[in-house]
Amino acid sequence: MILLLLYLNFRRFSDTLIVMASLPFALIGGLWLMDWMHFNMSVAAAVGFIALAGVATSTGVVMLLYLNQALSDAQARAHSERRALSRADVDRAIIAGAVDRVRPKMMTVVTTMAGLLPILWSTGVGAEVMQRIAVPMIGGMVSSTLLTLVVIPALFAMVHSRSPD
Repeated sequence: MILLLLYLNFRRFSDTLIVMASLPFALIGGLWLMDWMHFNMSVAAAVGFIALAGVATSTGVVMLLYLNQALSDAQARAHSERRALSRADVDRAIIAGAVDRVRPKMMTVVTTMAGLLPILWSTGVGAEVMQRIAVPMIGGMVSSTLLTLVVIPALFAMVHSRSPD
């Protein structure tokens, strides 16, 4: 269902797959932190992973929107100068789009962490269940940040270097 919704949004299967590729990277961070904290998989942890998948997908979508907008601006600039879009134009557009996304992504991560770290450190009634929800999200947000800021632009460059149109 998510794959279909992403395809309807982007109208390109390659962009849809780039966003879907962000999910395993986000989940790896959640699994790593669960293992490091010696937590077993549970229903609460599965809820945390579902929430993480939603956040990772949405940040991937926003990054792709920024990249597509920057590429569209570069295409318009090249068209107005009456020349073909070059590989250097595509690279500059990708860098500009990714750099524009750094601050919003970091704000998302910091605010999510600010909300989840107190849950992770809490003790008392219900803390054990809530910790199992928070741990996958915290670990996944760290790996998702690296993915969104580095890997998605690299995949976007690989896809769009073949066909700058």
